[in-house]
Amino acid sequence: MKHIWILLMGILSMVSCGSKERNSDDNGNETGSIKKYTRFNGNYNKTFGDLQDLHIAAAMANGVGPLVSRADTALYEGKLIRIPNELSIYKIDRLKHSMPFLVPKAATLLSDICLNFRDSLISKKMAMYKPIITSITRTDDDVTGLSKRNRNASENSAHRYGTTFDIAWTRFEKIDSSDPRTLDDGRLKAILGQVLHDLRERDRCYIKHERKQSCFHITVR
Repeated sequence: MKHIWILLMGILSMVSCGSKERNSDDNGNETGSIKKYTRFNGNYNKTFGDLQDLHIAAAMANGVGPLVSRADTALYEGKLIRIPNELSIYKIDRLKHSMPFLVPKAATLLSDICLNFRDSLISKKMAMYKPIITSITRTDDDVTGLSKRNRNASENSAHRYGTTFDIAWTRFEKIDSSDPRTLDDGRLKAILGQVLHDLRERDRCYIKHERKQSCFHITVR
């Protein structure tokens, strides 16, 4: 049932994103002007340069915790959901320092990203691939363990709130191995980049293009 719920929420959210959106002023009042959206220009670092403070602020506003240990997931029953390790639209990598839990809003965002990526490949009549999720929710204990291996790991990580996940941009999972058509990682990254750009412009998320970790670091808004 959770699989169906995630997919259903993703589809409903995708429909709502297709409607026109109006700009608002600083008080949240509609100004009447229609927001114009642009296409991704291919500059990953400039387009996806949302800094850590934005991710943390969004994580604190939309998430739980921060989580201290993995046992804390029991404290947030109903506020954190366990997402499937693999669906037709994505695959979760082997998680060493995180666990497959997200708040519902972030789970919907993940579903929307992967559904839009799939639909983009279909519309372009390309071979089918799915994104690989490399990191999801971390506890303080996970962050401590990760810091021992990676000096660049931040102790104040947005991953600690159940709002944040990483998607690889150097690896994708081919769905039908018998399909002779192939796409290189660079082309697939560009398609994923456009999908992420569209959702970011709709104020659905903050995104950082992580070069050292070869991933898109994404936090729901």
